[in-house]
Amino acid sequence: MITIRQEEEKDHQKVFQLIEEAFKTMAHSDHQEQFLVERLRKSEAFIPELSLVAENENGEITGHILFTKLKIINGSETFESLALAPVSVKPEFQNQGIGGQLINYGHLTAKKLGFGSVILIGHETYYPKFGYKKTSNFGISFPFDIPEENGMALELTEDSLKNVKGIIQYPKEFGID
Repeated sequence: MITIRQEEEKDHQKVFQLIEEAFKTMAHSDHQEQFLVERLRKSEAFIPELSLVAENENGEITGHILFTKLKIINGSETFESLALAPVSVKPEFQNQGIGGQLINYGHLTAKKLGFGSVILIGHETYYPKFGYKKTSNFGISFPFDIPEENGMALELTEDSLKNVKGIIQYPKEFGID
């Protein structure tokens, strides 16, 4: 039985260790995700309600997900969206659906907060299960090269990306220029 709740300050150290463990053996990782989360918590892009932890019945934190604000820029137009990065599950609890529960709960919370879309870079067979489609389908691109199938977007509300085109601008904390 998993409970999902908003991350609290007392959770920060446990979440740092969890993220470090979750990405330790990941091939497509710079193994700096835990530091990214620390930087994002102090940023203007941070939304406390969208930093979520999964706890098991013993009160152990088994997973974490973070959604932060990002922008899609098209000339003089700016559209607000969310970045989903990272989603982390302790290695011994992976492949039990915890990441999926965090994603779904995060989507519902983001929608309640009035956000219309989410952008991510992720595994091309995992995220489509949650409704994600290639950003190229929407005319949205990344400010760096990635394989097309790994850049994805989700409309939390119908047609929220219908007239949105442009280049994603990540918060400066991501270290992407």
